[in-house]
Amino acid sequence: MAMKPSDSRWLDWINVVLLVLAGMIVMTPTAWMILSSFKPSYEVIAFPPKLVFTPVIENYVTLSKQTPFLSYGINSLIVTFGSTVFGLLLGAPAAFVASWTRITWPAVVALMARMAPGTLFLLPWYVMFRQVDMIGSYWALILTHAVITLPIVIWVLLPYFDNIPRSIFEAAQVDGCSPFRIFRRIALPLVSSGLAVSAILAFVFSWNFFLFSLVLSNSQTKTLIAASFNFIGEGSTNWGGLMAAATIIALPPLILAAIVQRWLISGLTLGAVKG
Repeated sequence: MAMKPSDSRWLDWINVVLLVLAGMIVMTPTAWMILSSFKPSYEVIAFPPKLVFTPVIENYVTLSKQTPFLSYGINSLIVTFGSTVFGLLLGAPAAFVASWTRITWPAVVALMARMAPGTLFLLPWYVMFRQVDMIGSYWALILTHAVITLPIVIWVLLPYFDNIPRSIFEAAQVDGCSPFRIFRRIALPLVSSGLAVSAILAFVFSWNFFLFSLVLSNSQTKTLIAASFNFIGEGSTNWGGLMAAATIIALPPLILAAIVQRWLISGLTLGAVKG
């Protein structure tokens, strides 16, 4: 039975309402965080909350004077960029081999490691890195963050490699190409959008992860998100400073997501389609 024009309009309105509600649910915490960063600490926890207030910038001034946030930001970029590159260097070949051989259990093991609580890895890593005098080094943080980036890269790229017709690889083998050359010259260019998507997701997840940096870093390698815990004391919490720090920490992923959202959505959709 054909749908009436009035029914179609009602469906359109329902979709609009649902989208508005979803947007409010997603954006309200972010908006609340940004607004709270311009309030004194006592107004952040005031009840009922003050929606109309006089903005102040003292939280950001205090943040810049009391903490070397620029150095922490550079540390975060080094660790995040390093772990993303490391995840791509290992994850892309691993995804290609899993797709080529149809053996996916190593990828499942990597995913299980990502799903496990990070606290399970802390003690073994701490003991291991202390034995080789790597506590507080960038390499310790980069290697540990690979537990986050590597499964993301593998599982994002797997559908891309699976979608490449096998006949392309077989034709390359007939021409005498080795598996490594097929991967480098044929497979990688065909999954370039998947590489971009996996790199973006790995960057965001590594940037926002704090547990390993909290334990394995020192004052020279501390990342932004680990440094934000300086505002949480045993008896009191500087909520205004914490909200200002959280706003600054959230800016790079938000800006990156806003810039690449078109490619991110199209890349994820492409990787999810078979045939």
